[in-house]
Amino acid sequence: MIKNLMLRGLPALTLAALPLLTTAPASHAADLRPAPAASSPAAPGAPGVRAPLSLFDAIDQLTVAEEHREGYKRDLYKHWNKGLVASDGCDTRKEVILAEALEAPQVAAGCKLTGGVWRSAYDDVVVTDAARLDVDHFVPLAEVYDSERTPWDAARREAYANDQNSPDTLIAVSAASNRSKADKDPAQWMPTDGSYHCTYAATWVGTKLRWDLAVDEAERQALLGLAEDCPTTTVVYEPAA
Repeated sequence: MIKNLMLRGLPALTLAALPLLTTAPASHAADLRPAPAASSPAAPGAPGVRAPLSLFDAIDQLTVAEEHREGYKRDLYKHWNKGLVASDGCDTRKEVILAEALEAPQVAAGCKLTGGVWRSAYDDVVVTDAARLDVDHFVPLAEVYDSERTPWDAARREAYANDQNSPDTLIAVSAASNRSKADKDPAQWMPTDGSYHCTYAATWVGTKLRWDLAVDEAERQALLGLAEDCPTTTVVYEPAA
């Protein structure tokens, strides 16, 4: 069952000799996470992967609205749940870590992970200890609350918080980079690895479109500025059920 989760991840690389937190080689500067496959546009109202949009066109599809933080509590978004495979003993967080490993860790009882290799896309750092990873909600939970166009019910919030049906909603990154990001949007924070900026912008926009989330005007302007530097970047997303 654990083996099946690796389908979300990448082929193993021989990186075991690398130290705990080191800068990845230049050849790994580009985003290594697999992009979702594109397909023809789905029929109106039907679920399915949308055809690729330019980053500019995707931004234009986002609703612009003021944020609303009042009443936010992190525990409104139940996480982590039992994950995709309830019988594997691993919660959503551990399943994401397993799926994104470049070199798979050993998995012991209770989903205790030993060894393994990951690359943190935010800061281009190689991590060789799963305890040094955070699983980040690409659009942070507080930002999701700010951006809900109508208030979500508990089930939808839990679905977002544990979404493994898209390769983009959750990402394993170094704890340091995730805590630097906190609940900031692209107007307030961008990854320190500049080579990841175009992918970051596209993933942010695709995740907001997937979950029908709004953007505020400062966020939109920041995304448009990024799009100017990313003329060949496309966005592909599948609307959440």
